[in-house]
Amino acid sequence: MTTKVQSIADLKLMFHRNERPIYFISATNFNLLGMDRWVNRFRYINYIDCFDGRHPNVFVPSESPHAEFESIEDINNYLLQHKEVIDLIERRGGKPVATFLMFDEKTEELARELGMEVWFPPATLRTRCDNKMETVRIGNKAGVFSVPNALEKVDSYEHLMQIAERAGLGRDLVVQSAFGDSGHTTFFIASEDDFNKHKNEIVNDPEVKIMKRINCRGATLEACATQSGTLVGPLLTEVVGAKELTPYKGGWSGNEVFPGAFSEEVRLKARDMAERFGNQLLAEGYRGYFDLDFLIDTDNNEVYLGELNPRICGASPMTNHAAFAYADAPLFLFHLLEFSGVPFDLNVREINDRWAQPHFIDSWSQVVLKFTEDRVDQVTHAPATGIYRMAEDGSVAYQRFDYERRAIDSEREAFFLRITGPGDYRYEGADLGILITRGRSMDDNFKLNIRARDWIGGIKNYYGGKPIMATQNEAAPAPGSFKIL
Repeated sequence: MTTKVQSIADLKLMFHRNERPIYFISATNFNLLGMDRWVNRFRYINYIDCFDGRHPNVFVPSESPHAEFESIEDINNYLLQHKEVIDLIERRGGKPVATFLMFDEKTEELARELGMEVWFPPATLRTRCDNKMETVRIGNKAGVFSVPNALEKVDSYEHLMQIAERAGLGRDLVVQSAFGDSGHTTFFIASEDDFNKHKNEIVNDPEVKIMKRINCRGATLEACATQSGTLVGPLLTEVVGAKELTPYKGGWSGNEVFPGAFSEEVRLKARDMAERFGNQLLAEGYRGYFDLDFLIDTDNNEVYLGELNPRICGASPMTNHAAFAYADAPLFLFHLLEFSGVPFDLNVREINDRWAQPHFIDSWSQVVLKFTEDRVDQVTHAPATGIYRMAEDGSVAYQRFDYERRAIDSEREAFFLRITGPGDYRYEGADLGILITRGRSMDDNFKLNIRARDWIGGIKNYYGGKPIMATQNEAAPAPGSFKIL
C-alpha cells in the first residue's frame, strides 16, 4: 500500500489490509499482547508456550539443544536459527518483518540472513541510548532534567562522599550503574556499610549515576518518536519493590492506569517532557517506540526524568490497551507506520491534545509475580493462562481459558498469563506470570491493596514445586539473572 496516511482512519485501514508478515520474536508475547487483533498477518514466535498451544497466532517451536541462555537476545538468536522457525517464515512468504523486545548485532545478522527487516533503530544506537548516563545527557539537551546528580567514576566510599558534597547531593544517595534492571543495579547508600555491600558493582563501573535521594513516586509513560513528531501515551503509576511480588527492593513489579493517579499539573508536565525528549531522540537518530520513567517528588511535586527504555517494555500492554487506543489506535501502530516506508503526515499536536483529555484514561492494573523465596525447586503444577474469578472470601478459582485481557468481565475477574509452568525451575527472582485486573491494585498510599494481595496469594497457591535432588541439580539450569519481560 502506497497511499499516504493522513488520519487515524487511514492508519487503521492500512494495517487491517496489511499483507506483509510481521513477527514479534521474544521469550513470550506479553509485551505486545493483543497486537494481532489490530494488524493483519501479525504472528508471535516465542520460546515459552504460555497458552498450552491454544493461542492461534503464537508459534512455539519444539525444544532443541542450545547453550544456556543468559539474556533475551540469546533466546531470540536461538529462535532465529531454529529450523521450525525458519520453515514457518519461508512458508508464510512475503517480505517478513521482525520486531523484538531485545536484540543485538547477531540478531540483526540472523534476521538479514532470513530476508527479514528489523523495524527498530539499530542495536548499537539502542544500547547507547539505554545507558543511564547517556539518558541524563540526552535529557539535559532537551531541557528534561533528572534528579540532582553527578556522573562520575567512584573509587571508594570517601570518594563518593567527596563527589556528593561537591555536587550538593547530601549524604543519603542513590547510585545506579549504566545498564541493568532496577533492583539489580540501583543501590541505596546512606552509610559506609551500605556502600560496602555493593562496593564491587560500584567501583568496577567506569561511570555511575549518583543521585540525591528524594521522597518520590514512580511513574512511567510510553511515547513514539516519528517524522510527524512525538506521540505520547498515558502516564502510568508503577508498582515498585512490593515484597509479595519481587525480592528486589527497587524492582519494577507492575503498573496501574486510572483517572486521578496524578494531578493535572504533573500529568501535563510529564507529557510535555516526554514530547521534548522524543524530539531530542529524533535529533540523536533514534525513532520509534520508547518508554520514560519519571520520579515525582512528593515534597514539592517536581517531576524528574528517571530512566529511558529505548524499546517496548513491560508497560506496553497497558499503554496499547488504554482507552485512547480503542478510541483511535494503539501507540505501537504508529511505530510500525514509522518503519513501514509508507508516506504519512499526521497532525501529532491534535492527536496529543485529544489523548491528554482525562476521559481517555480508564482503570486497569497489572502486576508481575516473581518467585520471592531464596531457593531453587522444580515446578510440579502451575496455574493455566486464562480468566480467574475471586469469591467473596478472597479465594481465587480458575474460570475459563482465554488469551484476551478484554475478556475480564468485572473487578471480580482477572487475566493471568503464565510464564513459569510445570517442569520449569523456580529460583529467586524468576518470573511466574502476569496478573491483569480491572481497577486498582494499590491503595492511596501506593501500597498493594487487600484485593491485590488476595489475587497474588490466590494465584501463587496454584503453584507447587519439589526439591531438586543432587542428581537433578547437576542437570538443572543455573538460575538466570535476566528478566524475560
